[in-house]
Amino acid sequence: MRDIFKKQSVDNYLKTDARLTKSLTARDLLALGIGAIIGTGIFILPGHEAAQHAGPAVSIAFLISGIVAGVVGMAYAEFSSAMPVAGSAYSFGSVIYGESVGWILGWALILEYFLSVSAQAVGFASYFNNNILGAIGIHLPKFLLAGPMEGGGINLSATLIVLIIAFVIAHGTSLSKKVENVAVVVKVTIIVLFIVVGAFYIKSSNYVPFYPQEFHSSPFGLGGLSTSAATVFFAFIGFDALASNSAETINPKKDVAKGIIGTVVIAIILYVAFSLVLTGVVNYKQLNVDDPAAFALKTIHLNMWNKLITIGALVGIFTALLTLFFGGSRLVYALGRDGLLPQKMGEVDMKYSVPRNAIIVATVVQAFFAGLVPLTQLTELINAGTLLAFIFISFGIIPLRRRKDIPNDGFKMPLYPVLPIFAGLASLYFLLMLPKSSKITVVIWLIIGVIVYFTYGLKHSKLQQKK
Repeated sequence: MRDIFKKQSVDNYLKTDARLTKSLTARDLLALGIGAIIGTGIFILPGHEAAQHAGPAVSIAFLISGIVAGVVGMAYAEFSSAMPVAGSAYSFGSVIYGESVGWILGWALILEYFLSVSAQAVGFASYFNNNILGAIGIHLPKFLLAGPMEGGGINLSATLIVLIIAFVIAHGTSLSKKVENVAVVVKVTIIVLFIVVGAFYIKSSNYVPFYPQEFHSSPFGLGGLSTSAATVFFAFIGFDALASNSAETINPKKDVAKGIIGTVVIAIILYVAFSLVLTGVVNYKQLNVDDPAAFALKTIHLNMWNKLITIGALVGIFTALLTLFFGGSRLVYALGRDGLLPQKMGEVDMKYSVPRNAIIVATVVQAFFAGLVPLTQLTELINAGTLLAFIFISFGIIPLRRRKDIPNDGFKMPLYPVLPIFAGLASLYFLLMLPKSSKITVVIWLIIGVIVYFTYGLKHSKLQQKK
């Protein structure tokens, strides 16, 4: 049992990951980060959360989540500066806490990344089916619009977009970042236009009450707001994927921090402004729909702008899919690299310098969930694994600073140790505030992970095989 806490060597990771091409700059990381965060989270979540948990105060929920995410992001940035390797929280945890804890974090993040891609794909399909196919007179049968849990057969559009993203990812980081950089400019421009135009149609009466009484559950009457803040953490998933890309970043000591912090700041501004305009234009009780921005524009008869926001949503979700798929496939690669999953997952394709087998596995799983599981169930399952990783990485800054064998002359988290402790405790609070179903599901997933580790990972681990 002593061996399960055996710690990985940073030098071994650096040597192995040298096979990956270093081509990402701070600008590329910022585009990847904004690409990931400004997706389904901004185009779908504000409506659901306003209607179900917070009313117009959903903008406050985004602000709270964004601040916590930003502080946790600093922890990820310091880890990436100290050890620029693939695998994000899994690799960091294996070095700081030991292999077994690293595995648990990696297993939790597999759930996060894979289901995040599936959720984004379902969000993409919702806008595409309702506002593109419908506009040109194509009406797919119910069997091809939704999975069996919603009375259909398969969500065809969601499945196909996963396959398209897989094709782009499989052709290397160069193609991915070119697509991402252009798409990010397009979608941010359209979001800003929605905020500016929508502001002229705000009715102040829609803000009263700002935090409706029906959401005033415990603790301290902030239960609805707390649950909303915990749920919209899904919206900020993506900045941690940048840490997965640190092995492919030219100057990770500085650029990963710029990418993560810049991403979170821009995301907070856009989310809060977008939510305020959305709930000001339409009463929160009407916003429990999968395309709230398009719905709001229809309500005020701005049909031309409705088409524009649809394009922004599709472009936005497409870029989010790219980043999250990128991060998830690199995580599977890292687990295969270390022998905790079949070693074929850790192989790198020589032509495009990408982990092709890891990409194939990610494609199959993500396409399966995108085609068969509804959006609300997917988003409920994602956050628990994310917050678990946030807790360990935030508190992990303390033992990282004490490791003399891991020098770091790059970015360091300010206000040490106050900020790391705050980030860890805030993430723990949000984890406890998640819906009961989310916590039960992640516990079951982690139990499966423990079984996989002891029946396969421990026997095949390259670290365990070393004397």
